Amino acid sequence: MFTRRMQLKPFVWACWGLLLLAARPTSAQAPAPAAGGPVRPAAEPGPLDGFWKGPLKVPGGSLEVIFRFLKLTSGDYFGTLDVPLQKVSHLEVQVTQRNDTVQLYAPAAGSRFVGVLAAGGQQLVGTWQQPGYKVAMALAHSAVPVAAAASTRLTPPYREENVTFGGGAASARLAGTFTVPAGPGPFPAVVLVSDAGVQDRNGAVDGYAPLGQLADYLTRRGIAVLRFDDRGIGQGGAPGPEPTAAELVSDAQAGLSFLRNRPEADSARLGLIGHGEGGNVALLAAAQPLPPAFVVALAAAGLPGRELVLQQQSTTLRQLGTDNAQVAAIAKRQQAVFDIIGRTPDNALARVMVTNLLRQSNSPTDAATAQRRAAEMTTPRYRYFLEFDPAANLKFVACPVLLLNGTADGFVSADANLAALEKGLKANKGVTVKKLPGVNHLFQPEPGQWPVVAGQPKATFSPLAEETIRAWITERGPAKK
Repeated sequence: MFTRRMQLKPFVWACWGLLLLAARPTSAQAPAPAAGGPVRPAAEPGPLDGFWKGPLKVPGGSLEVIFRFLKLTSGDYFGTLDVPLQKVSHLEVQVTQRNDTVQLYAPAAGSRFVGVLAAGGQQLVGTWQQPGYKVAMALAHSAVPVAAAASTRLTPPYREENVTFGGGAASARLAGTFTVPAGPGPFPAVVLVSDAGVQDRNGAVDGYAPLGQLADYLTRRGIAVLRFDDRGIGQGGAPGPEPTAAELVSDAQAGLSFLRNRPEADSARLGLIGHGEGGNVALLAAAQPLPPAFVVALAAAGLPGRELVLQQQSTTLRQLGTDNAQVAAIAKRQQAVFDIIGRTPDNALARVMVTNLLRQSNSPTDAATAQRRAAEMTTPRYRYFLEFDPAANLKFVACPVLLLNGTADGFVSADANLAALEKGLKANKGVTVKKLPGVNHLFQPEPGQWPVVAGQPKATFSPLAEETIRAWITERGPAKK
């Protein structure tokens, strides 16, 4: 299964094929050019330069894949792959061109596309192949990403303020945008907490900005919103080791502290809205002193990390028609990787053992790729993720909680994860659980419901989700006198 942040968002590294991959690459993991210095484009762009987009058909639907190519001074191409709906970002792609035939290979996933240039060089028509799966696919060329197109932003009917906050003993110094509805206030107010990965305050993914869209919707309807750049991006400070969910709790708490000191915010109606891992961060914050007045968790995980990865793998393999025996064998190999990591605290030794196991798998993996993946899976963050049980501390959450997930979420399945969270919150009488039909992990509705902008469908935050969140927060009522 694919997964992406804007550099990857919910994160799980399944290791046995691209449709099972949920690695969370960061900018530091972007493929390096050949030895000799930084990536430099050629003086004249090659015929493949730009973006190539197309649907990859999978059982039950399709996933948009986006290849990006840049010709280097050496004459070779620098290539990456994104799959926005599954949060794959900047996955390394090896590019080979012979006349009109182009071969694209993603070594980290053992997946390959071979196509022929058509329509005057504006299409690549060919076949996608990975272990156990082969399907026709066509890609269309775009010189620049849609997100790069110029756009005009109208002045919104509310106040916007760029702010900084945090910076105490437990929290980094953070920067964000505080939007306040028109009128005297005070208003109910929320802090938006992003999904896994390093994201800007809008949660931008290839022109789709879920946190920015949600903030705009809520602020126009009477709810003040604080959204902020994650550590290591935008104005969030210098990049560093990616923090765990537990370490990010201090950032959510710093946001709440900021709101408590703003006269526009009703101090009795301050909440956290978290997406994906951000939902788990919000719930962790609600189990500690000075909790929020309410929490909205959007596609938060309910299963422990190990179980989440294995469930994602099994679900995807069965959708592809893999027989039960092979599904079980792949799960066994994945579990063996987790066992090595869990019982080997020495990172150097764990990396060697994981590398060897990855190279022995059915999907051929070269030494460099196996070593890189082994290093990713032995970071403090990933070790924490594997052992993290999202339901463990939910008994301490006393504030009202809204749990939302979409039935089309291929990353955090609605049924299993909502059930686990609801069970953990069983002592809390203020829990509301809803499944939204056709909504995916990025909280987009079905593509048929997207608005058409400049003749093209434009990804949007689910209107049903937006209104569900607004109505539930409004129902919390004004502060009691």
